[in-house]
Amino acid sequence: TRTGKSFSVRSVKAIQHGQPIFTCQVSFQLTQESPLQHQFTMPAVPPPEELLTQEELIQKFLQDPNLAERYRKHLNKIQAEDVPIDIKPVNPPDVYCSELQEPKQLFWVRARGYIGETDMKVHCCVAAYISDYAFLGTALLPHRLYRIKFMASLDHSMWFHAPFRADHWMLYECESPWAGGCRGLVQGRLWRRDGVLAVTCTQEGVIRVEQTPNQSKL
Repeated sequence: TRTGKSFSVRSVKAIQHGQPIFTCQVSFQLTQESPLQHQFTMPAVPPPEELLTQEELIQKFLQDPNLAERYRKHLNKIQAEDVPIDIKPVNPPDVYCSELQEPKQLFWVRARGYIGETDMKVHCCVAAYISDYAFLGTALLPHRLYRIKFMASLDHSMWFHAPFRADHWMLYECESPWAGGCRGLVQGRLWRRDGVLAVTCTQEGVIRVEQTPNQSKL
C-alpha cells in the first residue's frame, strides 16, 4: 500500500473458494526514539502466583452440589476445550452464578509452553491469539440473563507499543464501553509484569440473543 522512510503499510486479502474471507491492513515502523512518552498506569492486582487457574476454578465450581445443571454443562464444555493459554482470572467469584457484573474483567495470561527469545513477530502472533480469547465476552457481563444465540467478531485491531514475551505472564485488562444494535465494543490492554503497556486492542462483534431474558433462580 505504501513504503515510506519510517512507516510502511501492507494490505492482505485472504480468498477461499473464490470468495474473500479476510482482509487485513498492517503498519510497520522503524524503531525510533522520542521524548514524547506517556502511558496509563497498570491496575494494582495480586500476582499470578497467588491466583487459581481457570481449570482449577472450574473444578471448584463443579464441586458445588447446588450448581444449576445448565451451568454445569457450560463449565464442562469450557473444560473440554484444548486452549493453549494459561489463564488466571483476577478476583473470581466464590461460586459460579449468573449475577450481572460491570463490563470489565482482568486476567493474567500467557502462552503454554516455552517460546523463548525468538523473532518478536512470533510473540506478536501469539499475543493476537491470546487477545481474542474471551475478549468479546466482556460485553456480556451486564447481560447474563439473556441466552446467547450467536456471537462473532466483526473486526479486531491491535497496536504494539513495547517488546514482550508472550510466554511470560501478562495482565489482560478488558472493558466494554458500549453495546447496542446487536453489536458490542470491547477494548483491551496487555501489560507486562513490570508495568509497561505492551499492547492495546479493540474489537467489535455481533451479539444476538433471545429477546426474553431468563428468569434468575438464585
